[in-house]
Amino acid sequence: MREVDPKNTSRAMSYEYYIDAPMPMVTIFKTMDVTHLVRLAKKGYSFNMLMCWCIVRAAQSVSEFYLLPVGKKLMQYDSLGVNVIVKNKRGELSTCDIPFCGELDEFARTYSELTERCRESCDNYELPDCIIVGTSALVHYDLDGVANFYSGIFNNPFLIWSKYRRRWLKTELKLSFQFHHVQMDGEQACRFLENLQECMNR
Repeated sequence: MREVDPKNTSRAMSYEYYIDAPMPMVTIFKTMDVTHLVRLAKKGYSFNMLMCWCIVRAAQSVSEFYLLPVGKKLMQYDSLGVNVIVKNKRGELSTCDIPFCGELDEFARTYSELTERCRESCDNYELPDCIIVGTSALVHYDLDGVANFYSGIFNNPFLIWSKYRRRWLKTELKLSFQFHHVQMDGEQACRFLENLQECMNR
């Protein structure tokens, strides 16, 4: 992680326009086709693990994901991870950062080990040197969308989804994607969502 001069990046104009905005977050709602992921989940994979792997894999090819405003600074990172919310053994919530790995089975093992560690220890697990894509899965509820709040502290991109819905021969999932406007514009966000759908299909 290192500080970069916004003027030397593709985000120069957006930095100038939005770094002092009182509400700089943008939320996009999208319905995804998760038919293939549901089929894989029936073979023993965790559906939420598959979602997390696809999210970070899709984010890799969008260069803006590696830049993040932290206070008034623009920081550049070299690696990505994904955060999941874990219900621990006390019935409370812990957060767990999972480093990305291109090999699905290895990522699945790491996901299982780290989330179980958080579940048992009731502690958070953080990767301070990675861009973390936040997630929240409300899988027991049928929602049309969620717009997250802006705390002014965490500027990380964030995805929320709920229960998937079966539609004839395919299964759909509504999700929301929130991002800081200094980090990316709608074009990059939509390209990420297209990448995500392609990853799910593969």
